[in-house]
Amino acid sequence: MGAQDEVLDVVDGEDRVVGRAARGEVYARGLRHRCVFVRVRDAQGRVFVHRRTGTKLVFPSMYDMFVGGVVGAGEAYDDAALREAEEELGVTGLPRPTYLFKFLYEGDGGQSWWSSVYEVRCEGPVSPQVEEVAWHAFLTDDEVEHRLTEWPWVPDGLAAYQRWKAIRPEGRG
Repeated sequence: MGAQDEVLDVVDGEDRVVGRAARGEVYARGLRHRCVFVRVRDAQGRVFVHRRTGTKLVFPSMYDMFVGGVVGAGEAYDDAALREAEEELGVTGLPRPTYLFKFLYEGDGGQSWWSSVYEVRCEGPVSPQVEEVAWHAFLTDDEVEHRLTEWPWVPDGLAAYQRWKAIRPEGRG
């Protein structure tokens, strides 16, 4: 089964399940679904940043400061956050990501998904999926801020980042 065949819950404006469809159909028809975003920091507090591969269905070859992806049909946000973080980082045994907040992302062209945002610390080395990640590095908060105007970032990740910045306690990275 390919990524386009993965079955997702279709949800309404209140994040209630109203149906199910294959990912390819969800994207083609602009159906609202669920996603998770996980902000990953290493032992030194740096943020995992990566460039998506050119084969991604959404936002190919763009940079992201979160790992994550779609929530499968019947899957809980918390479970999807851990699964996606371990898959994309190529690690096992991560602590369960800490839930931060949820928002409805509404992008250009009718894109819309409920986005649950988390954070987790990854103490060991990473080995990102080559199908998902074309380049990666751990960057300081200042380095991320500096590159916001230099690199093409995924718009949903930027929306999550702006919300994260607005709610984080001062001095906490």
